[in-house]
Amino acid sequence: MQQVAELDHLDDVAVLQHLEAAKRSMSRDLLRDPVVLARGLDRTFRTRAHLRVIGDALADVGRGECPRLMIFTPPQVGKSTTVAEWFPFWWLCLYPTDRAAITSYGDDLALRRGKTIRRYVEEYGDEYDLRVKAGSGAMQDWEVTKGGGVRSVSVGKGLTGFDVNLLIIDDPHKDRADAESEASRRALHDWYSSTALKRLQPDRNAIVGIQTRWHPDDWAGRRLADEGRVEEGGRWRVIHLPAIADPKFGTDPLGREHGEPLPHPKIPARDTVQLRGWWADMKATSIPRDWHSLAQGDPQPAEGALVSEELLRMIRDGSTKVEPQKIAVSIDPSGGGRDTAGVIGGFLGDDKRVWITHDVSAPMSSAEWSTAACRLAYETNAAIIYVEWNFGRDMAVLALETSWEALQRSGDIPENVLMPKIDPVRAKQGKLLRAEPIAQQMVQDKVRLRGVFTDLEREWATWQPSDPDSPGRIDASCILVYGLIPESNKGAIVHAPLPTSPTSSASRQPPPSAGPYGRRIAK
Repeated sequence: MQQVAELDHLDDVAVLQHLEAAKRSMSRDLLRDPVVLARGLDRTFRTRAHLRVIGDALADVGRGECPRLMIFTPPQVGKSTTVAEWFPFWWLCLYPTDRAAITSYGDDLALRRGKTIRRYVEEYGDEYDLRVKAGSGAMQDWEVTKGGGVRSVSVGKGLTGFDVNLLIIDDPHKDRADAESEASRRALHDWYSSTALKRLQPDRNAIVGIQTRWHPDDWAGRRLADEGRVEEGGRWRVIHLPAIADPKFGTDPLGREHGEPLPHPKIPARDTVQLRGWWADMKATSIPRDWHSLAQGDPQPAEGALVSEELLRMIRDGSTKVEPQKIAVSIDPSGGGRDTAGVIGGFLGDDKRVWITHDVSAPMSSAEWSTAACRLAYETNAAIIYVEWNFGRDMAVLALETSWEALQRSGDIPENVLMPKIDPVRAKQGKLLRAEPIAQQMVQDKVRLRGVFTDLEREWATWQPSDPDSPGRIDASCILVYGLIPESNKGAIVHAPLPTSPTSSASRQPPPSAGPYGRRIAK
């Protein structure tokens, strides 16, 4: 009996040792990256494809393969929790003698991050021999028993005398007003250069920044301008995950096609309808500059634009009853799909105003933009298609005729519906000479928007005459006005119009649902 008891005891010990070994192995496996660690320890942490991309990039930082990293995403998609809370805890699990600094625009936000990291150490640290040092009671500055620790401070202060191996910069600008203040930006840049960088240690150091891109010269903008991106031979790796994928930002980290939405931790991964609706609602309820800053990570300058956001809001009118006199589609062709093709729909009303009703512009090849224009012309019963005629006249005509015939063969357009007339608009050479007269038409309340057109408004409210790129939506809307009101093309004003109100106010109600005005049938 004694021998049996001893064997049972040995079996229990072996089982316990096996379980302990399995537990240690699982704990090591969780350290693959911060997102795997978060999901393994916190069952409420929801992973999505974009968080896995972020987790992989943070693991590269921890291995020393990527010492400088910026991450741009919309708000509330798990970025800050992952980068400013789980990542520093993960780092301490690997390097318990290191010190991490968590910085933000205010002490309260930074302190909240520091408290959360400390809670992780207290709840999960035993698995990694990580414990808070006895007597290390300051929430803003605490240590672990092996010498490492965390300091949580606002940008601009608090790092003197503190060695830093890992620097997290979490929203260094409080809001748009702070980012647009030249004095605030200068103070932040000076602090980063004179204080933050000087605390980094030579044995191991890394900087990870996450922020809303409020201004071209914000913290991230200045770093990228001064030090460049890795793919351009610079220093910073950038993970840019806009709410809606756009080829203007380069290859999408998730492999998304143009227009595809970013996942959200609180929306089921397969529920694309709810996901698209979420981002569409955010876009519809944001002014263009806020949408592009918050959701797209694409800051837009406000100074020097031809028209103001206020003016664009005032010329939105979705309720005034007006009878279309001439319905048209205008096109600014793209260069082989390399840039945005402008395709705009609208009409000249019996009130002598041009009403912009549709914007289906996108990065498209000639076959794609000609098909989009033909579809729009059929849907709106347009009598004419205006084409920017300064370049590619014969190509544009051929592309449109080919697309119309293809749509009729496929049954998308009935065979007895006549193709609209294709009419050239020889706009003035030079983008500024083209756009200034149309901006003036807006000021004089001769152009109205039949609803909210976020992307079109963003181009008008941010495009600078000195910009090298050619904005397709602006050009196409200019072509539409030039075609419907030819006299607007007779001369350009010398100076850009002041961003004042139009001569009569316009309703701001949402537009009515778009639909055909009737059909032209061949006899």
